[in-house]
Order: sequence, then C-alpha cells, then structure tokens
Amino acid sequence: MKAEGARSPAPTATVVQELLDGLPGSVTFLVPLYGADGEVEDFRVEAASPDALDIGGRRGGELVGLSIAETYPSVRGTPLWHGYLGVLAGGARYEGEPFEYEEVLAGFPRRSRFTVRAAACQGGLIVSWVRLDSGEREQRRLEVMQRLGSMGWANWDLVRSTLTWSRQVYDIFDRDPSLGPITLEELPGHVVADDLPALGENIRSLVGDGRSMDHTFRVTTDGGEVRHVRMVAEAEADVRGVPVEIHGFFQDLTDLTRAEERLLGHERSAMAQQGRLAAERTLAARLQHALLPLPQQSLRLAGLTVDVAYQPHQEGLNVGGDWYSAIELPDGSALLVVGDVAGHGLDAVATMAQLRFTAKGMAITGTPLPTILARLNTLLWHSAERAFNTATVIMARYEPDAELLTWVQAGHLPPLLLRDGEARYLTSPHGVLLGATTATRYDSATFRLLPGDHLLFFTDGLVEAPGQLIDDGLARLARTAAEHSGGGRLLDDVLDSLVDPDTRRDDICVMHISV
Repeated sequence: MKAEGARSPAPTATVVQELLDGLPGSVTFLVPLYGADGEVEDFRVEAASPDALDIGGRRGGELVGLSIAETYPSVRGTPLWHGYLGVLAGGARYEGEPFEYEEVLAGFPRRSRFTVRAAACQGGLIVSWVRLDSGEREQRRLEVMQRLGSMGWANWDLVRSTLTWSRQVYDIFDRDPSLGPITLEELPGHVVADDLPALGENIRSLVGDGRSMDHTFRVTTDGGEVRHVRMVAEAEADVRGVPVEIHGFFQDLTDLTRAEERLLGHERSAMAQQGRLAAERTLAARLQHALLPLPQQSLRLAGLTVDVAYQPHQEGLNVGGDWYSAIELPDGSALLVVGDVAGHGLDAVATMAQLRFTAKGMAITGTPLPTILARLNTLLWHSAERAFNTATVIMARYEPDAELLTWVQAGHLPPLLLRDGEARYLTSPHGVLLGATTATRYDSATFRLLPGDHLLFFTDGLVEAPGQLIDDGLARLARTAAEHSGGGRLLDDVLDSLVDPDTRRDDICVMHISV
C-alpha cells in the first residue's frame, strides 16, 4: 500500500518539461496522488507544453502544480476520470469521445467541447487534448470585416444540433433574427430550383464525408428577392473521422453578379470602359480610406513603445497589400503584426482586409498564434481568386508581466533585434507562406524582451534594391540599425538611410518595438 499523497516513480519535472517544451498543442504530464487507502484520489500537473491552454485561459507554466480534482471538480467520476485510472492500471492508451466541460469564470459559465488522449509514462500520464468548439471565436468576429466583405459567419454543431449565425447572415438572407437561423435541412427550401441538385450534392459531401465546399447558388429571400450567395464551409471531425462541427461563411455576391451580367450585355466601348474604371477608382478610394493603415503611428501598448511607418509605393488602384496591426488584448498583453499580401490593386486590398480583421478577432478571443496562422491559411486557400491569395505574416504577443514575446511567422523575413548596440536576426520558427498549401505547420518561438532592446518587424520593400540579393539588403539593414541604435529616432534614421524614393519598387511597412 502506498503512503497518502505518494505517487509512482516518475522522471524529474525538469526532464519531462524539456520534452514537452518541444511539442505543439496542449500536452501535460500528470502524476497520481494516492490516499490513505492506497487508491488514486487526485492527479497533479507536473509539466506542461508551452501552448497548453485550458478552458479557463491558463497557459503553459500556469498549469504546472494544479490539482485536477480541485481545478476541474466536475471531471471526477466521469468516463474521462475512469479512463485515467484505467490507463494507470493496465497501461492501455485512452482515447475518449468528444465531451463537454463547463467552468464558471468571473461569474459566467463557459462551456467547451474537448477530445482527450492519455497514455501511461513512468508511473504517470501523458495527456493531450484538442478543443473542438469555436463558437465563441466566431461570435466575436469583427463586424466591420463582415460589412465590407458582404459576408457573415455560421457554425453548425452536428452533435448538439445547434446552429449559430452572425448578424450579417440574417441580412444576406433578408431574414428576421427572431426566426433563428435556417438549418441545413431547411436551406433547399429557400434555393432556386435549378440550383438545388448541385447544392444538395455539396452539402451531402460536407456533412457525410467531411469534404470542404465552396459553392455559389441563388436563394429567394423572405422578402421575395433573388440573391446570389456563396457558401464556403469545412467540417471538423471526431477521433473516428465523423464530422461533428461545421464552420463556414456566406457571402452576398448579388451586386457583383448583377454588375457582371450588365457588362456582358453592353458593347466593349470606350464609354463603358471609362465608366468601369471610374467606379473602380471610387471603390479603391473608399477601401483605402476604410482599411489601409495610417502612414505614421506611435503607440504605448503593454509597457512597450510601438512606432510604425507605412509607405505605399503607389496610390489609387495599384495600392499594395502591406499592412500592420498593433493592439492591446483583453488580458493586458499586446498583439503586434506585420503582413504583406502578394500583388496590388483591389484584390490585394480585399485580401489584406480579410487577414487584418480576422487575425484581430481571433487574437482577442485568446486563440494561440500558431492556430491563428493555420486558420488564416485555410481562409486564403478557400478564397475564390486563388492567383491573388498568398501572403506573408509575422505576428507576436508580448506579455508584460513576464517580459516575454512569443512570435510566429508565415514565410516572412525574420525580425531584427538590437541589444547593447549589436544587431542580429532572430531564428525563425517553422511556418510557410499563407495560401500556398493545405499541408501546413506553424511553430512559435519565445524570448525575453529586455529594457533597452529594440525590435524591428518589416516587409521586404525595406531591404529590396534593384540588382541586389535580399541577403545584401538584410545585411545593410542590420548595419544601419546598429549605427543609429543609440539615437532617439531609430525608425526615421533607418528609413532615411535605406529608402530611395526614386528607385524603390514596393510598399514598405516597418514596426519599431522597444521596452
């Protein structure tokens, strides 16, 4: 019989933590705690992966030392609890069905769905979990993105038979919100008859086989108007591969479709071309005013000083897709982002707007940075105009209490760190270009940002020069930044030294971060 509180021999916390530090996702190492009768009465978290995140928002090292029975009291006695005990007793791996767990935070109940796996390891348990629900994130999508894109988000929970629409979807279907969303079974009743067969085939493949769909069809609204609607959706499956939840969006293409039909009915005369160009210029000006970053900005966020310079190469229709975002998150940390969308013109601006507002919305809801990049990659991959939808991004979250900066990147140039007058580029974690492939993996890296440090995020327009390799431009930036690191105008000095208005060929966005 084991003494009260004792546990089976396990590797030291340091060794286990070193192993988990290299793992993505949510993984912990639990040790059993035994009572006076020799039975397991509790488990304690002995180590946790850096990206581990529980329903209460506790992350990584914040989980270490927690008691399972005290922190998650309703888990005791559930199939999950018995699964843990079974793994300890017999050594077989446990892989549970999706289950719901509710925790009350700040007086408000928060319910989530998880799948959990557990395996025996040196007298303890290696436990990993995946959070399946995303309704909370989708409900907080920024309304401005939906309005500008004429789109709205929808979520179907196939297990609980629940459906959530954002407000914009009700506008698209001209439907009274008090009637609730239209279910997948009811949707064919609103679709024009000629479009039913193709839509039905797409929905059956989505719900039955979990295949993603991107399909445009016509609906008759409650007000009697026929609208052209695009539906993009993908399914999340359980451990058996059965779809349990569907995420997607509807987009109203009516105005675009009608414009195309009108153009097809007119001769390609000079007058028609001039009218179209005038309309596009007006739209471009409105998009620039509503979406593009400010040319110069200085902010104080979470104990950081953030200075940003944005210099578009051209104005009007040929505006590019460089962008940035710097905001303080609800938990007091800071989100810092710089991105570069391939191409120029309206397509680049529209894609930039999608990335900018979607990244903000997910970060505000606490989504881990690698997950944000994975979701942005999915968004670009399923966009209609594939030729224009690739982008690079560098994204960081600064935690002021720990002075830690965690960052991820997708095919972007590495940040430049200036410390004690010396400049060096940080080693980039793994991450491929957004929108290039569905086979993606995005890792994160973390380092301590010290008082006196300077960090530069930038797009390639800053270091590109005609007839020169990109490595030469990076070396030139490092030298220039080191030379001016002692002054009080680092951002202005770097731009004045490196940017030639007569020869540069691309937009430039630079973010200067200092403690």
